[in-house]
Amino acid sequence: MRVVIALGGNAMTAPDGSATPEAQHDAVARASVPIAELVEQGHEVVVTHGNGPQVGNILVKNELAAAVVPPVPLSWCGAQTQATLGMLLMNYLERELGRRGLDRRPATLVSRTLVDATDQAFENRTKPIGRYLAREDAEALIAHGETYVEVPGRGWRRVVASPEPLECLDIEAARVLLGQGFVVVCNGGGGIPTVRRPDGGLEGIEAVIDKDLTAALLAESVGADVLVIATDVENVVAGWGTPEAAPIGEVDAAALRRMAEGRAFPAGSMGPKVEAVTRFVERTGGRAAITSLDRLSDAVAGRAGTRVAPASA
Repeated sequence: MRVVIALGGNAMTAPDGSATPEAQHDAVARASVPIAELVEQGHEVVVTHGNGPQVGNILVKNELAAAVVPPVPLSWCGAQTQATLGMLLMNYLERELGRRGLDRRPATLVSRTLVDATDQAFENRTKPIGRYLAREDAEALIAHGETYVEVPGRGWRRVVASPEPLECLDIEAARVLLGQGFVVVCNGGGGIPTVRRPDGGLEGIEAVIDKDLTAALLAESVGADVLVIATDVENVVAGWGTPEAAPIGEVDAAALRRMAEGRAFPAGSMGPKVEAVTRFVERTGGRAAITSLDRLSDAVAGRAGTRVAPASA
């Protein structure tokens, strides 16, 4: 089967969320093992990933250097983290594939995701990124055109647009690499946010695209049979934090959407993941799952995680 694996931010950092180079090496080494296992089973694999902690590190550097050099744009942050994490994934995947005697190679695409320049998200910037700053520190970045809001009692925090992903612009290259037997890493961090100018050219833009929604679009675009979103829990839990809390196993897309419309899943954590797997199944008739990294193989086989199937006729 053709499988898209979406690695959450926890799969690219230490268990405590730290994103030191050492922690990222260790995390990617761990993630490479279940991915290589899928390749060993004969699946074609595409990997996408989060990049929040890594972009956060670059934003801190922007803050510290704002009075000396201009901040790096978010589109550049996306490209830099895609390349860095892609390099780590290639190194550790190649090592793990070789250990299993597999003649397969990984390849990373620094890849863009098209958004609509008129998306309402640009009029209502609500996605918080980076750390809280004192007013005087925020002012240096506001002078460079960034948008900050004050959160009483905590400080000033940057907010950006989070528009809908419309198209994985480099999908043809991904298809060619898949056809040549590569394990493909692409559209990390939701893809580099890109708009089409009036003259038809493309341009990176200041925005953050939800990585899970892009994973669903990527899986649809490459013709995947299965989309698996790897996170830090084995199952989605309905009624989280209540006495009725219960893990969700097998569920059809229509039932899962009804649960989501009833606000059963937190918008800032599990909500986008549930929306992503539901979209993929609704649009393609394929299968999807949300589970922990160490259950990837079982999730693809339909034995673990929250498994989403097409709605019954």
